[in-house]
Amino acid sequence: MGTQTLATTQGKALWALLLATLSSVAGQPLRGDSMCTARPLAKYSITFMGKWSQTAFPKQYPLFRPPAQWSSLLGAAHSSDYSMWRESQYASNGLRDFAERGEAWALMKEIEAAGEKLQSVHEVFSAPAVPSGTGQTSTEFEAHARHSLVSFVVRIVPSPDWFVGVDSLDLCDGNHWREQVTMDLYPHDAGTDSGFTFSSPNFATIPQDTVTKITSSSPSHPANSFYYPRLKALPPIARVTLVRLRQSPRAYVPPAIDLVGRSNEIVDSLSVPETPLDCEVALWSSWGLCRGPCGKLGAKTRTRYVRVQPANHGAPCPELEEEVECIPDNCV
Repeated sequence: MGTQTLATTQGKALWALLLATLSSVAGQPLRGDSMCTARPLAKYSITFMGKWSQTAFPKQYPLFRPPAQWSSLLGAAHSSDYSMWRESQYASNGLRDFAERGEAWALMKEIEAAGEKLQSVHEVFSAPAVPSGTGQTSTEFEAHARHSLVSFVVRIVPSPDWFVGVDSLDLCDGNHWREQVTMDLYPHDAGTDSGFTFSSPNFATIPQDTVTKITSSSPSHPANSFYYPRLKALPPIARVTLVRLRQSPRAYVPPAIDLVGRSNEIVDSLSVPETPLDCEVALWSSWGLCRGPCGKLGAKTRTRYVRVQPANHGAPCPELEEEVECIPDNCV
């Protein structure tokens, strides 16, 4: 009888240990991320600063209809089983609409659906648009220990489907929240439109490509607005700074999403690099007719035109007209 009681007690203990183990595994974040053991809630300010100036990016810089500017910022605090966007993966329909036209509703619905179905999104947040290439905008959001990742996107305006953003930045470091994070941002192509320039007409990419980072040499095409073959790397086109706010945690209240810019700050005095832009000229035209008096040598010319004016001490333009001697045509 004593042996049976002991076996029963050991069996219950083993079952309790198994349940505890299973519960622990089920509570772990996906993809092997370490669990955040910091205080449950942390509030952050996020400041987006555009650094898209004509000095840093002189090639085809948009000056009007529309001038260089940034869309509203749309982001989320989430867990590792949600992804707003990821390099080398296909953009969702919501991200496509946002990157191509700045329409955020489909992307917001995707975020909300992930929050309702997978409980993977803690908060959705937005910041007003920036009406110039160089300026800043900011907002606040709340992260949770089980939703310590932050992602956001901002559309480059005008552009075919280009954007900047952050993918799954972890604000939790083990048992504490990060006090401040600053990141330089670079342009990305959503892979849904095949335009090369800021003002390219809509030309859908079929089949759709994956999200890729735009560099000074990729896409490797002279027409590309970010093509600077003299540079090893593009200067950052934007920067984001997240700062933890020293406030008591509060109950989560879903924010009212404001996608119409009502408050932002234009920054005129930014320290930006000067990117040299070399002159680009077209191919020579065909030689013209040889002209001149009969019995003497004449001359014929050919011309070419400037496709890109030099800027920031880039290589100057070569001669645009060339002349050589010839025997006159139609001489009687």
